[in-house]
Amino acid sequence: PEVTNMADDGADDSFGPSKLGTKEYWDAVYKQDMTYFQDNGDMGEIWFGEDCMARIVRWFRESAQVQTDSSVLDIGCGNGALLVEMAKEGFTSLIGMDYSQPSVDLAVAIAKKENLDITFQRADILNKEDAIFSADKFEVCTDKGTYDAVSLSPEDPTQKRQTYVSHVHRLLKDSGLLVITSCNWTKDELLEHFSSGFSSVDEIKHPTFQFGGKTGTTTTSVVFRKKDNR
Repeated sequence: PEVTNMADDGADDSFGPSKLGTKEYWDAVYKQDMTYFQDNGDMGEIWFGEDCMARIVRWFRESAQVQTDSSVLDIGCGNGALLVEMAKEGFTSLIGMDYSQPSVDLAVAIAKKENLDITFQRADILNKEDAIFSADKFEVCTDKGTYDAVSLSPEDPTQKRQTYVSHVHRLLKDSGLLVITSCNWTKDELLEHFSSGFSSVDEIKHPTFQFGGKTGTTTTSVVFRKKDNR
């Protein structure tokens, strides 16, 4: 599957607005993906690629910090591919949320076809009035690209990033984990953005490259633990 990179050329702490930061864009993408799925069974794009997803799933499988019955919420689940793979690995308490209803419809259809017990619901991480915030809190939240999309919002992305951090904190149980994957932000930037409510406890390694004598990576995955004194 094609891999989309949301990274921008900006070197500062913000990015220019992008269609990738709008609900209209994602509604259109997932409506089209549903058509493809109904026509030929293709689940659509694997966000950041299958290899990246496999490394995340491997971390969940091998980490002593997570159990197969840990309650997991995937924020901005898209087509649900990550949760599908986690379910195949034996994880049993999986919920995906996305603010795009066509995304949720597609994820539900894919999980049904795979005969997997995964719950999906429409919810916006930036809207604390959504029902997800009234449900039981989660032991783990995952994010593969949603914080990036929030960062590209055409309207006040800095405030929305801060709201995101606060709301994820609300969704997690005490000492809960956030496993976040980004192609827009470096590890140091993520550590800074989440410093008020979270502490870093692990990192999922992705391939590196060298350019101009420096070593870098196109994808960063950090595991945070919720601080309980926010």
